[in-house]
Amino acid sequence: MTARAASRPVGNVTRGTTNPNRLRRMDRWIAATHGGVLRRAVDPVAVDLGYGAAPWTAVELLGRLRTVAPRARVVGVEIEPARVAAAGPYEREGLTFRHGGFEIPVPGRPLLVRAANVLRQYDEGEVAEVWRRLCGRLAPDGLLVEGTCDEIGRRHVWVALGAEGPRTVTFAARLGSLERPSDLAERLPKALIHRNVPGEPVHAFLRDFDRAWAAAAPYASYGARQRWIRTVRDLTADWPVTDSAARWRQGEVTVAWGALAPRA
Repeated sequence: MTARAASRPVGNVTRGTTNPNRLRRMDRWIAATHGGVLRRAVDPVAVDLGYGAAPWTAVELLGRLRTVAPRARVVGVEIEPARVAAAGPYEREGLTFRHGGFEIPVPGRPLLVRAANVLRQYDEGEVAEVWRRLCGRLAPDGLLVEGTCDEIGRRHVWVALGAEGPRTVTFAARLGSLERPSDLAERLPKALIHRNVPGEPVHAFLRDFDRAWAAAAPYASYGARQRWIRTVRDLTADWPVTDSAARWRQGEVTVAWGALAPRA
């Protein structure tokens, strides 16, 4: 293997489509759940992996993280050199851009790697190895957040992973965009999207989610938020929901990964 081949970024070029404010739901969740770790760190580095054809998501991530961790730094990483060059004018204190892929070409170990709408274009069988590689680059208290959302960020599902592997799955939505919770199925991350079939845990979860939503219909008169909160509260009887009403009010619910993980 030549030196040039050895230094080639790991991964494939993706479509690169992006929009401003697309990842706001994921960013707010990260700030709420991981902000303390970033705030206490000596050098709180976050990576926006695969930010796409425009650097909006990296710019926004820096702003949102600094509301909870004023010393946070963001490195945008892209596998397409032209996209890195185009992002150059947006560099500022705390924000840089680098050419690279899943090897995460930053010094040391980042406390956060966010990979949104990246693995959707890969095969399901490739996910575990990518997760392993990315988690291997994390700091001891680091977090990998990997998931998928729609084009304007109304519906989003992501997996949170630590160095030991996957921990939780979060479903988040602008509640007015949903007819039923299972509408989020189209945004399941690659590890789960092909598992939404009878006999798989994620299918059973979404089935129960819809049933609880239907049972909570009387709460709709108080608004979609109150109906969602009641729905999730009922879900906790049978599913290991790991968050509280403070997050449910944001149109979120987080469930332990082990309850939704694909069957072997």
